[in-house]
Amino acid sequence: MKIGIEAQRIFRSNKHGMDYVVLQEILQLQQMDHQNEYYVFVKPGPDRCVEDSRKVHVIEIDTPSYPLWEQYALPKAAREIGVDILHCTSNTAPIRCKIPLILTLHDIIFLEPRDKQNKSLYQNMGWLYRRLVVPRILHKCKRIITVSEFEKNNIISKLHIPERRMAMIYNGFNEWFKPVDDVDEVYKRYMPEKGFLFFLGNTDPKKNTERTLVAYSRYLERSEVKRPLLMADLDKDYLNGIISRNHIENIREKIFMPGYIQNKDLPYIYNSAFAFLYTSLRESFGIPLLEAMACGTPVITSNTSSMPEIGGINAILVNPESADEIADMLIKLENDPMFYQEKKEWGMERAELFSWRKTAEQLLDLYQEVYMER
Repeated sequence: MKIGIEAQRIFRSNKHGMDYVVLQEILQLQQMDHQNEYYVFVKPGPDRCVEDSRKVHVIEIDTPSYPLWEQYALPKAAREIGVDILHCTSNTAPIRCKIPLILTLHDIIFLEPRDKQNKSLYQNMGWLYRRLVVPRILHKCKRIITVSEFEKNNIISKLHIPERRMAMIYNGFNEWFKPVDDVDEVYKRYMPEKGFLFFLGNTDPKKNTERTLVAYSRYLERSEVKRPLLMADLDKDYLNGIISRNHIENIREKIFMPGYIQNKDLPYIYNSAFAFLYTSLRESFGIPLLEAMACGTPVITSNTSSMPEIGGINAILVNPESADEIADMLIKLENDPMFYQEKKEWGMERAELFSWRKTAEQLLDLYQEVYMER
């Protein structure tokens, strides 16, 4: 097979969820499959995280805008190379493309009610682009991959996709997310001491940042330890607005915001943290949940969408819309050593069920299935 994989943004420095997923899939396929030919379509960038090999060829396409890159340059390059299958990995795909398509549709949040408070131009433009493109490509896709049973059922129910055209393939996590002892050199770049709380919030309303910070304020009021909170990549003006609206000035001096945290530093951050807050309102999978559990860090996560499915029956689940429940669970972890140890052990055991190798094996099986149907 000659397989095309769209991976437009993997060469950028500041990668995000979907970028990491396709990157790990490519790296695993490169290691395990020495029979088929892969053509990885990317936009040029500073982080060349995939190199050419005998069976994997990196095709750089330098086109200024995302829509022009995907709708014109990508299908043109794939057609000229003559790929048998084109796998588009980030929710959208070319509208006009005669090559058999496989689409990874991570979620359909863009079809759900929109929070009017989201002022991010980047997020709003992405939301609009997906709303325009996705309904026009679904019927053309040979298979639609999603990343949890929750999201698969959600897509079938709301978009009326026949189940035979759906595929569920779990994400994995990198093997360097594990318990480690030598963390001092890395975590001290971000925090003065170990035992802090960690939260990967941002301005996207689904991340539930505002309510989580209200919960943190209530935790500080009740805790004897009063652990500081590390937050990544959050705008200070946005934080100031949350503090002002909710009258939670007590959190200001306890929050550390170093900006973007490189993925290679995250294992050391998780290992240095007392607990990880993953209190989103909505996730299709939740790789950070797995990463923290694999490091032996207890995770407080939400009882909504895919998070109970990924966290398992013994996950620490809370109502993400209840600041009191989040605060209560932080206090319980702090005051109940046996409960803390149980959740630490459960997380490490649960994480063993997931791996990028398993993800890539299932993906290769799907490629072969679609190829045989041509």
